[in-house]
Amino acid sequence: MNKKSTKIESFRKKLARIVEVGASDDLISRGYDFFITAVIVVNLIASVLATFQNIQTSYGGALDAVETVTAACFAADYILRLFAARYIYGIRSESRAIARYALSFGGIVDLLSFLPYYLPVFFPAGAVAFRMFRVVRIFRLFRINAYYDSLNAITEVLSKKKQQLLSSVFIILVLMLGSSLCMYSVEHDAQPDVFENAFSGIWWSVSTLLTVGYGDIYPITTLGKLLGTIITFLGVGMVAIPTGIISAGFVEQYAQLQTTGTVARERDISFIRFRLGANDAWCGKMIRELQLPHGVILTAVHRDGEMLIPKGDLALQDGDAVVLGAEPLSDHINIVLKEVTLLEKSPWNGELVRDLDISRQTILVMVKRGSRVIIPKGTTRLRAGDVLLLHTKANLPGSKDVKI
Repeated sequence: MNKKSTKIESFRKKLARIVEVGASDDLISRGYDFFITAVIVVNLIASVLATFQNIQTSYGGALDAVETVTAACFAADYILRLFAARYIYGIRSESRAIARYALSFGGIVDLLSFLPYYLPVFFPAGAVAFRMFRVVRIFRLFRINAYYDSLNAITEVLSKKKQQLLSSVFIILVLMLGSSLCMYSVEHDAQPDVFENAFSGIWWSVSTLLTVGYGDIYPITTLGKLLGTIITFLGVGMVAIPTGIISAGFVEQYAQLQTTGTVARERDISFIRFRLGANDAWCGKMIRELQLPHGVILTAVHRDGEMLIPKGDLALQDGDAVVLGAEPLSDHINIVLKEVTLLEKSPWNGELVRDLDISRQTILVMVKRGSRVIIPKGTTRLRAGDVLLLHTKANLPGSKDVKI
């Protein structure tokens, strides 16, 4: 890779850190977050003000200018995210990374935030239809949700409780259809023009079950009124179910955030850090493909001066520094190693590890050479002054025990 390509790749890495949600100490990234948030808010305010006829008449030119500038900012943000997609998602394949962003919910919203503004230039006949698509840009407010942890709790709760919420919505839909059919059976003869068929009572069941009560459609028979009363009571309970689920989810979420620090202090976690080589089995694999033992978690990946969050689709690369975490054992079993300092006259001085005359029940675990710690390989050559840590049952003269 030449210097020009290296500079481009380095720029793309920095760009990925800037366009994504920045850490509190990354001023450039946080500044970009604030800028995009301000553009979103200004664009939406201008879109709302443009619906007032008197404001449109007086300040139409200014609102159009705001629309032009903000649409250009959205387009630039979309292009930058496409350009940096490979490093945003940590995927080696350029096409896969671009496709993942372009086909994601956020990517589609980003595209529709500016594309309808420029499409009438090429297709004037569809200007009205394209203008309707601009409403999609309101979903860019979810970007703001990602920038702040307090707002991010909303999506966390909805994600965790989605199964319960879907179940409650299904129950509401079943009751809606059932109440419509029942009311049709009871009220059809008395109000044939109002309850014409089985689905004509859907609007009534929606307004009743969801406790809106518009009153444009209502039962007039005694049995219909009784049935309507029962369905209204059911509606109050049905609406309360998703409300209770979301409320309980918020309580759990904030309780978890408050107790995380306390739990982290009470329970120690052991971490190890190592660097991947080109020949390691994990190199080139996604994190979700790794078969980690139970109780072990991959906590961080350090790559080119950047600390990456280890998501399942992050592919490990040659040179990555990987951090593993594990809960320490509570069985209080100590491992005793032998520590030996290698002398000038030692037969192991100057020997390769693979050539050592060593017992099969002895394992050379580590070599400490000055301030360095060396993981011994077959090609590691020992030197005088090296401190060797061995796991062995043999009695080694001049050694001392080290408990782990």
